[in-house]
Amino acid sequence: MNIFNRIVVILLLVVFLAVAVLLAVLPLQTVTTVQHSMENFGAFLANAEKSTLWLYVAGRVLLILVALLIFGFLLWGEIRPRRVKAVRVLTETGSQASVTTDSVARRLVWHIDQLADVISVIPEVTASGKTVNVRLNLETRPEIDVPMKTDEVVRVAQEVITERMGLQLGKVEVRIKHAPYQEEA
Repeated sequence: MNIFNRIVVILLLVVFLAVAVLLAVLPLQTVTTVQHSMENFGAFLANAEKSTLWLYVAGRVLLILVALLIFGFLLWGEIRPRRVKAVRVLTETGSQASVTTDSVARRLVWHIDQLADVISVIPEVTASGKTVNVRLNLETRPEIDVPMKTDEVVRVAQEVITERMGLQLGKVEVRIKHAPYQEEA
């Protein structure tokens, strides 16, 4: 839904920008053109209503139904309650618990941020059934050994998720971005 919202907002902004530019550059011509277009459309509707009344009424009803379906679906998609993303915890005694993906992300940030040469970490945690998939976006010092640091980060993530939180780990993806080198004074 977020992608659709962004597309709609971008299209509306482009249209409003074009209208604002037209009104600023050619105000009288723009208003006159819109007025003539509306008069022609009104005349067309008046003629259509007189000649084929049943088709005119059916078209209006169909337009109303399509608008209700499309806009009703979009409105429902925006206002419906969202489920909290959570993963079930595997316990030895069979008791039930669930942990939100936000809690997993916060815990990963705390543990991975304490590693040497890690400047910041932004985890993206998704729940897929009983498993947790993790994408870790790291910012590190530029002189690190990338394979070694990747293995260390994955090891910490596995320990936190499987051993400390009792969750089942799916995929772990690490994306490393180096901080810029320090200029010598």
